[in-house]
Parts: sequence; structure tokens; C-alpha cells
Amino acid sequence: MTLTYFLLFLAASAAAAATGIIFKPGEWYVGLKKPGFTPPNWVFPVAWTYLYVSVAYAAARVAGVEGSQIALALFAVQIALNTLWTPVFFGAHRLGMGMTVLVCLWAAVVAMMLAFFRFDLIAGLLVIPYLAWLSLASALNFRVWRDNRS
Repeated sequence: MTLTYFLLFLAASAAAAATGIIFKPGEWYVGLKKPGFTPPNWVFPVAWTYLYVSVAYAAARVAGVEGSQIALALFAVQIALNTLWTPVFFGAHRLGMGMTVLVCLWAAVVAMMLAFFRFDLIAGLLVIPYLAWLSLASALNFRVWRDNRS
């Protein structure tokens, strides 16, 4: 792993995170009915910061390893889908479409994790918290979508 790879993957993650600055939850989101298992607001930036850094580190561990092109392409797919979710959900207020993006993102992260495991045990393990968080996010998105269909 090199620092250059890590910084490049971290930059891609920062671009994804920047959508949260542009498309904030706002009053629209505050007014939605949310399930009781919704984490407090402060948890989201803390969790995402950890996840973006750890997944960037995981990708950097895999980068440069012979034959890792598909694994790195899957990183690109998942970060693109990750970037898309915020403007779809918070920007366009398309809860169902947000759910669709999350299902695709979840599948891409599973594929990326499995590919990372082929090259580096630690890289694969670093993706597990991301998958767990996306599972929670998917449950939240689904319940918000289901409970606010008006």
C-alpha cells in the first residue's frame, strides 16, 4: 500500500461525502415519520467519517496487487452509488428511488468486499462495518419510504 493510493481513494470518498454538505436533510427530513431505531443525528457524520477512511484504506491495501482491477472497479461502482444516494434521497426527495440506489449500493459493496478478501484479509474485514452500516441505512430508508407514502 502506498500513501498515494490511500489519498486517491480518500479523495473519492470525500467527493461522496461532499454531497451531504450540498444536500442537507433539512426541515423536510425532520418532518418525516422515522422508526424508533433511527440513530441520533450526531452518529451519521461520525460513522461516515470512519467508514470512508477505513474503506479508502482497504482499497489502498488492494491497489497495486496483481489482478486487482475488478476489485478496484467495484470500489468505483460503490463510491459512485454512494455519491448518488444523497441527492436522490435528500435532494430530490425520492424515497423509493433512494431505496433502489441503496439496494444496488449494498450489492456492490458485497461484491467489493468479496473481491477484497481475495487479495487481502484485512481489506476485506475493513469493509464489514460499511456493509453493516448500509444494512441499517437500508432498513431506515425502507421504513421512511413505507411510512411516508403520502
